[in-house]
Amino acid sequence: MASGKSSVVVRCDTPEACPVVTACLQGGRVPCLDVCRWHDQKLRLCDELEAIADGLPAKVDRLKCLLVANELVPLLRTSHAYEEEYIFPAFARDSGQGASRAASVRRLKAEHVEDECSAQDLTDTLLAIGHGSAIANPEALGFMLRGFFDNMRRHVAFEREHVLPMIPARELD
Repeated sequence: MASGKSSVVVRCDTPEACPVVTACLQGGRVPCLDVCRWHDQKLRLCDELEAIADGLPAKVDRLKCLLVANELVPLLRTSHAYEEEYIFPAFARDSGQGASRAASVRRLKAEHVEDECSAQDLTDTLLAIGHGSAIANPEALGFMLRGFFDNMRRHVAFEREHVLPMIPARELD
């Protein structure tokens, strides 16, 4: 199957052993690649948020605030819904570690809810700043930004280290 705009063909090394192979068949999606792409986008947004925090209080890029604000919530909603529908159930179905993995999935889902709520608050604030509002409390905003992107980076790291390794995939030219 074709991957995005590229002509690269994507195929799992061992589709018979892949716990989320059925997701590959749903609309041409390849879960392991989709999640990696979303992780990269989240980490890029974390870098953008960190740059905004580092510029407080005097050097805030208002256009960057608008761009991040418009991308943040839709990215989280899309990626979280997909993870919860396809990736987490497969991750939790390990006969040897089922209880431990189920607990991890519950925590990850709770983090998704918290992240989306925080992202909405950040979006509202960044949109206001982007449209010219003054920053009433730069320290509080910096704390809000850093808390969000630190948590997001930690969440992505956990998924990369503990969830994604169980999904085998390979790109073939």
